[in-house]
Amino acid sequence: MSISSALSTTKQIFSNTGTQTSVTSTNIANTQNANYAKRTAVLASSGNGALIATISREQNEPLLRQSITSTSLASGQSTLAKGLEEIRSLLGGNGYETSMSKKMTTLLNNIGAYAAKPSESTLAATVVSSAQDVVNTLNTTSNEVQAIRSRADAEIKTQVDKLNGLLSEFDTANTAVVQAAALGKQDNDALDKRDMLVKQMSEIVGVSSTIRTGNDMALYTTDGTTLFETIPRKVGFVPTTTYTADIEGQPITIDGVELKAGVGGDTNASGSLQALRQIRDGVAPQYQAQLDEMARGLIKSFAETLPSDPKGTFGAVAGLFTHKDASGVEQFNVPPGIVKVDINGDGIPDVDKPGFTNLGARIMVNSALVPPTGVPTLIRDGGMNGPGYKWNTNNDSSYSALLDRYVVMMQAKQGFDEISGGTQKDLMSYASDSTGWLESLRSSSAAATEVKSAMQARSAEALSSETGVSLDEELSLLLDIEQSYKAATKLVSTIDEMMSALLNAAG
Repeated sequence: MSISSALSTTKQIFSNTGTQTSVTSTNIANTQNANYAKRTAVLASSGNGALIATISREQNEPLLRQSITSTSLASGQSTLAKGLEEIRSLLGGNGYETSMSKKMTTLLNNIGAYAAKPSESTLAATVVSSAQDVVNTLNTTSNEVQAIRSRADAEIKTQVDKLNGLLSEFDTANTAVVQAAALGKQDNDALDKRDMLVKQMSEIVGVSSTIRTGNDMALYTTDGTTLFETIPRKVGFVPTTTYTADIEGQPITIDGVELKAGVGGDTNASGSLQALRQIRDGVAPQYQAQLDEMARGLIKSFAETLPSDPKGTFGAVAGLFTHKDASGVEQFNVPPGIVKVDINGDGIPDVDKPGFTNLGARIMVNSALVPPTGVPTLIRDGGMNGPGYKWNTNNDSSYSALLDRYVVMMQAKQGFDEISGGTQKDLMSYASDSTGWLESLRSSSAAATEVKSAMQARSAEALSSETGVSLDEELSLLLDIEQSYKAATKLVSTIDEMMSALLNAAG
């Protein structure tokens, strides 16, 4: 080896070790960065030994796709579970202290106690008080359910804005990758940024990706709607500020296509948006429909009839429980159940819909019973709607027939609409089944959350083991680089000695 070639080799070694040290140091600095893919300085042979041919980036597309998919599913499931827990909190604690089942049981027991001692007027006040408690629970729960829908709607708006922002950032990163590819290079930082943005988008909506010519990436939702293809597609949503039971939320659109809501306790929602729609447009309205049906069942069970028409053949009017119209005026009609509605505009009713909306928020105790102007004992005697409806015409203090009738009516089967998940059953059972329905859905969701979260964690771990940085490996590599550097310094020292000897021999 000539002195000049030795000097060239030494120079190349120093250049290689410098680049390798820089790459390794960057890897070590990103050991805890889940969005960083390990870099490797790839060596190639040359006339003066080895040289750095390229800086490669670790990739594993199958594991990356699996990680993105599991992130979407886990995000959707956890979002649903959080919403269900929020609705469950309206029932009180584990004892369901504020559930309708508990409140109506208390009312039934108090009516039974009053029927056993009808002469004690204080028990009449107790019945009216427990009826007011039932009403307050229905009103409060209904309002809170709508507040949950409103918060879900606001969160949808936040997530849509975030998704549009991520798509804009993705456009910038993808352009950098494509431009580098056009120059025959690879922009590793832009590739990291692009993958990170896809991961973040997958928390909001299910994402699948395709790599096209020139390392260009196209994005689609799991339903096949285009998210990004050359340019980002618009994610649209118009928020609704105030919700009641008769207000429907606006759709979420991606590239003009509506994003569907998730379905089931073990939801098929991919990303938070579908789960938020499931809460806003599925779970909460379903529970509200059940509350409305309980309110209708209460009004019907305690409706007043004429003594000569106990079955209400010629019509019944609201008794212990009445309801307010939209303007707040007390109403005394018994709301209907399912009615046929014409939705085609052809004059022919063709769809079953509830004959009322928002009844849970509008039910109230008959003002004729509420002190100081009302008389609580009318619950025993009848006549809340005037003298014609009075059953205890002799003003007998031991009269209990009407109270006994109410006890029977609360436990008698009646029709609950199938839209709210009901059939022929008694009011008490319906209230209990409503709690059971919510608990079953929540339990299923909680179990699925554990499974999907574990899947997400394992997918992330597998991806990290393949593309992430191992501190032990990098420190070991630093030792190898150190040995190469020492060898180069020894070669420099040898060249120096040779040059000195040559100069001394030349005089």
